[in-house]
Amino acid sequence: SGVRAVAESGGLYREKRGVSVKKCRVQLESKSIWPKTVLLLLLVTCVVLMGLFFWPYMESEDGVTQVLAHSHETVQERFFEVPCSEDYDNHKRFPGCTPRICGRAVTDTIISREEAKKIQRVAEKGLSLGGSNGGASILDLHSGALSMGKHFVNIYRYFGGTIKDIFSEEDFQLYRDIRRRVQQEIAKTFGISSSSMYLTKPTFFSRMNSTEAKTTHDEYWHPHVDKVTYGSFDYTSLLYLSDYTTDFGGGQFVFMDEDANKTIEPRAGRVSFFTSGSENLHRVEKVRWGTRYAITISFTCNPDHGIEDPSLT
Repeated sequence: SGVRAVAESGGLYREKRGVSVKKCRVQLESKSIWPKTVLLLLLVTCVVLMGLFFWPYMESEDGVTQVLAHSHETVQERFFEVPCSEDYDNHKRFPGCTPRICGRAVTDTIISREEAKKIQRVAEKGLSLGGSNGGASILDLHSGALSMGKHFVNIYRYFGGTIKDIFSEEDFQLYRDIRRRVQQEIAKTFGISSSSMYLTKPTFFSRMNSTEAKTTHDEYWHPHVDKVTYGSFDYTSLLYLSDYTTDFGGGQFVFMDEDANKTIEPRAGRVSFFTSGSENLHRVEKVRWGTRYAITISFTCNPDHGIEDPSLT
């Protein structure tokens, strides 16, 4: 009766006490979990922000490399100004053309991917006539130079009239039209008149793959300065005809600056161009797999070094 009531009430008390202890434990555990969750969220946020900040950078064999243009993005216009070197002082200056502002630029808007693939087929037709034994072959429609084995031949002399069975006038017209648009884009970017610029040599198609070099002509990966290598160069441009990571691996274009390498990832239809002096020391990474196609289109301010557009007639 009375004893039972006390016992029951005591049991109820112990039960309630057990429940309250569990509640307190849950509350304490919940309170201890919250700081850990907040810390974890803060850590994840920091990692994401750092990733976004360092996304343009990656490690390369030469150290940190900044990517100026990724192959997966479409670039409207990007210009990166750099101080001009003294190289231009060693050559005759041409007001209104010789670089006063120096830098490098990239755009995906002046040549379509379809046009890039069309002109790649022109390169493939010409290069099918020969090709280097090593990993780098060139075709120069201006001079007629074509890599063949360990040497070069002139396609216009070597193949004679049959060259018209290989190329069409439409092929050459597309080539001339692309050259004109690239020239106009360079002039607009650097604030000069396109009529003051002249196409110069060498201007050529290139095909690169992972085949081992057989001669020094195949060793395309060495750092160089265009104005030093070819005194006539004032502005250099490249039109890429194939896609990095899809058509080939390696083969990125690298500006070798003092603070870091600055890389452009090739993409069909992408045009990169730059002033040709020592401010733009550069190289091409070795192609590891696949085949990389491009056109180098070069311009001078000196009319004495100008060349004409190629023609079948």
